[in-house]
Amino acid sequence: MENNHKDSRIAQKFKQLSWNEVRSNDSWSIFKIMGEFVEGYERMSKIGPCVSIFGSARTKPDNKYYVMARDIAYGLTQKGYGVISGGGPGIMEAANKGAKEGGGNSVGLNIVLPFEQHGNQYVDHDKSINFDYFFVRKVMFVKYSQGFIVMPGGFGTLDEFFEALTLIQTDKIGRFPIILVGRSFWEGLVEWIKQQLLEKESNVSPQDMFLFSVVDTADEAVEEINKFYSQYLLKPNF
Repeated sequence: MENNHKDSRIAQKFKQLSWNEVRSNDSWSIFKIMGEFVEGYERMSKIGPCVSIFGSARTKPDNKYYVMARDIAYGLTQKGYGVISGGGPGIMEAANKGAKEGGGNSVGLNIVLPFEQHGNQYVDHDKSINFDYFFVRKVMFVKYSQGFIVMPGGFGTLDEFFEALTLIQTDKIGRFPIILVGRSFWEGLVEWIKQQLLEKESNVSPQDMFLFSVVDTADEAVEEINKFYSQYLLKPNF
């Protein structure tokens, strides 16, 4: 059944549509996208300073990274930050749980998926937003975060990490802290970036290696956020 569905989506790309069909389909998509941006901007503009926490939806509550994400979120709330997650299970749930326990804003930007993703119970009811489009959702993460905490995760987590790096590297957005948590998880990727992208191919600059940091504990992650704003702005940008 799943393969048939995928095959039909591929075949649909080769179907010749009339101009009226193209215009109708594209216009409807444009209005849906606009609607998601408008709702996101209106609701997110009121949340105050926040840090986004990313990581796998598949991480279980007994996993050390789940516990660490919860502790990081709690620690951030004690420093005056709210927490934004993808609103789903795993690391996202841990982040919202820690924020809720710390008495801070607990924001969930949920994505509608056919599997894996579902909302968690720790998101504040007035701060839960559902998205159909990944790219609209990512704009909200970047626009309304004072920093990114990146826990171990899969393709989606890597996408969010590299999206932020790209936007900062190309000066499309101002710099904010990006912290990778779990040295043993991330060291292979960091070493590959250094050896292949930097030293062998010269596809990035030496200073690009300082656009993110790697830590091993919840306290270090929270401290990196505070240290960044002390170093660059003397105080957080809010």
